[in-house]
Amino acid sequence: MASVQAAAERRHGGDPEGPDGGRGWVLVGALFVTTGLVFGLMRGLGIFFVEFVQYFDQSSQAISWISSTGLAAQQFFSPLGAALANAYGARLVVMAGGFLAALGFVLASRATCLLHLYLTMGLVSGLGWGLVFTPMVATVMTSFTRRRTFALGLAFTGIGVASFAFNPLFQFLVETYAWRGALLILGGLSLNIVPCGALIRRQGPRPEAPSKVGRKRGAGEFAPGADGWPSSQAEAEKGRSTGGTFRRAAAYLELSLLCERPYLTYTLAITLLNVGYFVPYVHLVAHSRLAGFSEYQAAFVTSAAGVSDILGRLASGWFSDLGRFRLVHLLSAWTALTGLFVALVPVGTRLGSYAGLVAVSLLYGFCSGALTSLAFAVVPTVSGAERVMGALGLLQMIESGAGLLGTPLSGFLRDVTGDYTASFAVSGSFLVLGTLTMATLPHYFSRTDPPPSGRRLRSETERSDDGLAADVGD
Repeated sequence: MASVQAAAERRHGGDPEGPDGGRGWVLVGALFVTTGLVFGLMRGLGIFFVEFVQYFDQSSQAISWISSTGLAAQQFFSPLGAALANAYGARLVVMAGGFLAALGFVLASRATCLLHLYLTMGLVSGLGWGLVFTPMVATVMTSFTRRRTFALGLAFTGIGVASFAFNPLFQFLVETYAWRGALLILGGLSLNIVPCGALIRRQGPRPEAPSKVGRKRGAGEFAPGADGWPSSQAEAEKGRSTGGTFRRAAAYLELSLLCERPYLTYTLAITLLNVGYFVPYVHLVAHSRLAGFSEYQAAFVTSAAGVSDILGRLASGWFSDLGRFRLVHLLSAWTALTGLFVALVPVGTRLGSYAGLVAVSLLYGFCSGALTSLAFAVVPTVSGAERVMGALGLLQMIESGAGLLGTPLSGFLRDVTGDYTASFAVSGSFLVLGTLTMATLPHYFSRTDPPPSGRRLRSETERSDDGLAADVGD
């Protein structure tokens, strides 16, 4: 029995077998709805892109900052969501995030200038999304081991379903209620995140990890005074309180990951990927309209990509859990293919073929959906499952700059060149560059996953401590 358990732990990065069922599937359903109301809604904002350009009489680059600000805020505030979830439990944090996401859209419906949209749809809703996404994903990931990738893939199909349903729906809402009324309705839709968060079981704050080196000086103990010790009991208590606060904050945020090369390399790869990943969903509608297709034809292109996105997530999750290939290798393949098809998006319209544009969009949707769950499923193999909450939060904070850059860069290239050909070509190249960066991970070409870097460092520390203890004993 011990050998079977050890083999299972090696297969899943050293993590013991999780429940893989029961209440975990309820949380998968909650994440399904949540991701649809975060990223599915974010993808559907391309419908409003054309409306904002016309209403505010601004450039494509200026309007692009609305969705970019929202995406960047969601990713930048993810460590805050992770830290608060570690400290107070994911349930309360997700519910508060759902309320803020809805509030941002309600306030945006009263906007009178672009700055208002940056602050409401961008900052307020982005903050809400940041509090929601990482705790929900981490909660599902810790509920599964053997079927973790499939569970994430199934939950993330909510993005594809929402992308398919929201684009025609948003077009209808804009035509019926104008963009202000449509944004107000989106605020009401976003409130559904609150009951999804309520499905998470109540849990207490994560206990602070005990120090492995006891009360030795130099290991977080207070600094000595002139005589080698604190000058008073009050100073000692203050030192303990301040040091304990910083230690708890660092533990909740998992800041030690920033000193580990594998995690930093993987984060850089995902950051480069993130520059081009969302560009088609923001500019695909405007690109289709510029090519001469009707409003509903343009909306259907994004919806078609959403349908293939669903199939890609399910197929990728099922195939990944077969264990025939390492997750990081599968992620690399899907990322490279996504970059290729992003660059090929203008080909269909260059040929004047609507069918060609839809075909490339379907291929892009399938590959982009396939890589999404893998991008998160690889994280425990790099950081270890016990640090996955903080690892996800830091990952999204670092990549937030890329999310802020991607769509405005594409909008700038469209303003300069007059069409979106250069925009999609540059976006696709960033995804390919992310694939190449991933190939520099330590042991990338090995056929099995190495132990997470944090676990290797702890093992070495424990061995050195044991050696030191033996020397002292001698």
